[in-house]
Amino acid sequence: MNRKIIILGGIGAGLIAASIIDLIDDMELLGFINESEPIGKELGDFERKFKVIGRDKDIPEFLKDECTYVFSAFLDMKNKEASYNRLKKLGIPEEKFINLQHPSAIVPKGYCKVGHGVMFAPLSQLSPDTTVSNNCILLPNSFLGHNSFMDEFSSIATNSVVGAHVHIGKGVHIGSNATIREKVKIGDFSFVGMGSVVLEDVPNNSVVVGNPAKILRTIKN
Repeated sequence: MNRKIIILGGIGAGLIAASIIDLIDDMELLGFINESEPIGKELGDFERKFKVIGRDKDIPEFLKDECTYVFSAFLDMKNKEASYNRLKKLGIPEEKFINLQHPSAIVPKGYCKVGHGVMFAPLSQLSPDTTVSNNCILLPNSFLGHNSFMDEFSSIATNSVVGAHVHIGKGVHIGSNATIREKVKIGDFSFVGMGSVVLEDVPNNSVVVGNPAKILRTIKN
């Protein structure tokens, strides 16, 4: 029996998730839950399009079907803490979040701990002894070094490299082409700008940019 999937959010990470679901034989994408687009609108510019099928309030009705699961594609860079709080407020049981792994992603079986609702996009890679918590997203060609920890609702963008023994806090986003030095700690709900080279710990709720990365501002929620 096919697992039926609904995606929370919109295009971007949502369509990457949809493209992975297309490759998995026992998964069927029902559509998107989206608060801003009209119900019935089709998302996607080319041949593969997917309809908006409901709002946040409709999720409990969908989940009455024991074969229906959820993937969260929330990636609001302007305020990840607000998106995190929105997801938590929905009260979805963690076992109803589905993991999505592209066939080209490298996740060493038996060597890593992976939570619920995690996406491994094409060519993303984990080293052994890494932990990836619930609702994290590793975008194409991203790398997480050995003995590193990624707390829930965090994301690593395309072509970024995270060294060994790094602690990535809750709700962190690491921008494209960033490099994180080994043994660095990145605080909760912080943002690493694209192309940045992080050599020192980053406090909570901070935006860091540059090479070497410096604090640009504090995120106020």
